[in-house]
Amino acid sequence: MLVLVVDSSTPAVTAALAEIAADGVTLRAERRTVDARAHGELLAPQVAAVLAEVGARPADLGAIVAGLGPGPFTGLRVGLVTAATMGQVLGVPTYGVCSLDAVGHPAAAGEPVLAASDARRREVYWAVYDGAGERIAGPDVDVPALVAERARDLGATAMVGDGAHRYADVLGLPLREEPRYPSAAALAGLAAERILTAAPGERLTPLYLRRPDAVAATARKSVLP
Repeated sequence: MLVLVVDSSTPAVTAALAEIAADGVTLRAERRTVDARAHGELLAPQVAAVLAEVGARPADLGAIVAGLGPGPFTGLRVGLVTAATMGQVLGVPTYGVCSLDAVGHPAAAGEPVLAASDARRREVYWAVYDGAGERIAGPDVDVPALVAERARDLGATAMVGDGAHRYADVLGLPLREEPRYPSAAALAGLAAERILTAAPGERLTPLYLRRPDAVAATARKSVLP
């Protein structure tokens, strides 16, 4: 089955096509651009590009997988709105995956790891994974010093992700270079069982973890002097 994978939870805007079968997941095309300010401009052209690369049409898609975050409000909603809209128009199921899982799960090679992405405001989104890649804490958002303490308490012996790169000195664990951003192959793999068993499609609920910076005014201001 041909599946579209999108993620916009980090500065890396990702679109990919994966072939999902009983014997595994094959990534057939991928586009990734790291630009924290251009999610809306980049994602749709990238979706079109991966479809064109394999000579497919939107109607050829059997499902859509989207990274649910956590991530900043503006960027994250671009991917989720795109996935939800395409799923509704095409009549195909949508499946969500925690974006941190697509960083921490493939990085956990027999030892507990901390996965962290940049949450701005000098904070990180984080989760901890055991040696088998199962999430044992998080996702959550905290200042790096508190995350370092929690990760040590949970036995993490390495760290991965863009947030780990940015705050390596505070987090204080051995840093793995990759994956720095959510892996399209991991996102597809983490949704594969649901897709292959024809599980009902899911509402794509974003993991914002905190309120957006912009809030509605609570009172009208007078325009008179």
